[in-house]
Amino acid sequence: FIMLTYIFMLAWLGVTAFTSLPVYMYFNLWTICRNATIVDGANLCLDLRQYGIVTIGEEKKVCTTSESFIKMCDSNELNMTFHLFIVALAGAGAAVIAMVHYLMVLSANWAYVKDACRMQKYEDIKSKEEQELHDIHSTRSKERLNAYT
Repeated sequence: FIMLTYIFMLAWLGVTAFTSLPVYMYFNLWTICRNATIVDGANLCLDLRQYGIVTIGEEKKVCTTSESFIKMCDSNELNMTFHLFIVALAGAGAAVIAMVHYLMVLSANWAYVKDACRMQKYEDIKSKEEQELHDIHSTRSKERLNAYT
């Protein structure tokens, strides 16, 4: 169970890593949109090659002077998508933290059960030895009583 939990934790760590990439990309895009509205006439460009969306041989740039970029910045979908990616990243991060916590609890419980089994074996052996000593003592007492009579 510990190994299965560890594998799931690694899987959720991968999900967290992959959800951080769109958050980073949308944050950069949101920053460019915000700066383009603050500074009029600035020609800010976003090179899509740095995100791995297009190959290095192609030169694809999205600049603030284009009509589609202005529409994209003014739309509510960009803002909503950015917030949804943040929520997905937070959820994946919470799942990783929960898996780590569960792994710690599971390991501690396993150690406790293992220690309890050892303690039970010790108590059984101790009980048997005490019983043997009691039997020996009672046998000797009976022999002494028989010797006096």
